[in-house]
Amino acid sequence: MPGYSLPCKYCKQIVPPDSAVCPKCGKVNPLDKERCPTCRSPVEHGWMACPQCGLSLRTTCHVCGRPTFLGDYCDACGQRLTIICPKCGTEQSMLNKICVKCKKPIHGGKT
Repeated sequence: MPGYSLPCKYCKQIVPPDSAVCPKCGKVNPLDKERCPTCRSPVEHGWMACPQCGLSLRTTCHVCGRPTFLGDYCDACGQRLTIICPKCGTEQSMLNKICVKCKKPIHGGKT
């Protein structure tokens, strides 16, 4: 049974209910609530820490160098908060120190 179309949390345009990427603005997670990247508990944009696991939800953008909420995109420059493994090219969380695909160390991952 198809679900109801909902607005994208970024551009507010209506998108299909199972969208992983907004077809209008191209951003990922257009419908899902923010979640802690470690424990996946729901968090709200602007919180300082995850109430479940205590992970700091503040980080520094790897592109512009400004402090930002640890969500999908930098609050200041709008760039995706991910890193690319230099060995295999897999895009992944900037929290990773070891690649999820090739298991090689990632320089630039959070320590």
